[in-house]
Amino acid sequence: MFAKSKSFLFSVSKLFHHHQQWRGMGAMAKVRLKWVKNKNLDHIIDTETDLKAACILKDAIKRSPTGFLTAKSVADWQKLLGLTVPVLRFLRRYPTLFHEFPHARYASLPCFKLTETALMLDSQEEIIHQSHESDTVERLCRLLMMMRTRTVSLRSLHSLKFDLGLPDNYEKTLVMRYPDHFCFVKASNGNPCLKLVTWRDEFAFSALQKRNERDAVTAEDGLYREFKRGQSALTFAMSFPRGYGAQKKVKAWMDEFQKLPYISPYDDASNIDPDSDLMEKRAVGVLHELLSLTIHKKTKRNYLRSLRGELNIPHKFTRLFTRYPGIFYLSLKCKTTTVILKEGYRRGKLVDPHPLTRLRDKFYHVMRTGFLYRARGVGMVSKEELLLDKVDDEGPEEEGSEEEEIVEGSELEEDSEDE
Repeated sequence: MFAKSKSFLFSVSKLFHHHQQWRGMGAMAKVRLKWVKNKNLDHIIDTETDLKAACILKDAIKRSPTGFLTAKSVADWQKLLGLTVPVLRFLRRYPTLFHEFPHARYASLPCFKLTETALMLDSQEEIIHQSHESDTVERLCRLLMMMRTRTVSLRSLHSLKFDLGLPDNYEKTLVMRYPDHFCFVKASNGNPCLKLVTWRDEFAFSALQKRNERDAVTAEDGLYREFKRGQSALTFAMSFPRGYGAQKKVKAWMDEFQKLPYISPYDDASNIDPDSDLMEKRAVGVLHELLSLTIHKKTKRNYLRSLRGELNIPHKFTRLFTRYPGIFYLSLKCKTTTVILKEGYRRGKLVDPHPLTRLRDKFYHVMRTGFLYRARGVGMVSKEELLLDKVDDEGPEEEGSEEEEIVEGSELEEDSEDE
């Protein structure tokens, strides 16, 4: 566990005040980059959109007092689930998860309950939530510690529930078990919010700081020790689209960016000039940290927009994703905009998968089996297979670097709303 020492706080403070002169004068030369399409990361969005919708429906059926949902009750959920097809058609695609039967009183009304396979996967999910509860509590604390008022609206948090790996009923279980960590409050507009009760020094280290300290110990590198003494700046891992990294103007820009001091998302940034390059790097660091807290290292742009004020990031923050394609990837798949932390993936796979993401891989395997074989797929998924830690991945095998394609003439709207 990382602990915030007084010497470390002093060195960061010294580094921060030393670079207060980073303002508009002598600003970095900005390079306008075209959006680059990454087919492999887009494929992840394709598959996980259906996966998330199936998980939400699974939880809704489980919460239902009758143990099933009718087609009529979910008819208006298509936009909520992010689907491009009607919910009834979606449910019928996956008979390995959702068993269809006629209503007892209205024979023409389709109903859906969970299959034995779905119930087994759900029980495994509960075990994971229980055994990794401390990790979930830490991630939730760190999210709140990044907020200006240490609070987040329940509406915003509910949107992030799947991405953060929170249990379905976290408000009634997880939060209530930790009254010394969390409490419910009402915002000035009356909206219910979750608030951090006490600042946690042991959690106030970003993923970038942890990675650099870990790498420094492994490689016996003095760079991170220099950073702690205020003599260096931490650098972000970058994976450029093919051809970008070799461009001299891009390399020069990124070199300037990396040399700027790193301000932790958990440090006070109120004294930084909002129009300075330093504030831009601080905003990149905040977005990097928030994506690091998600178990799939990605989330929807609109979810971030609802947190913009609390995170103290620019109104047109989408430009940060397109201006730093070595750090972020912006996907336009499935009629929405999703931002991915590129360092979280290698060859189309999560570099450090959370146990819950491994379970969701099994969940998707069951979905795909049902989609390919329909009703016959129910008997094709064995109990033994579901108890394995891993299942065969149906995703595309990649050779070499990511498949990327520069889309000529493509420009992303910086402040447009998702559909």
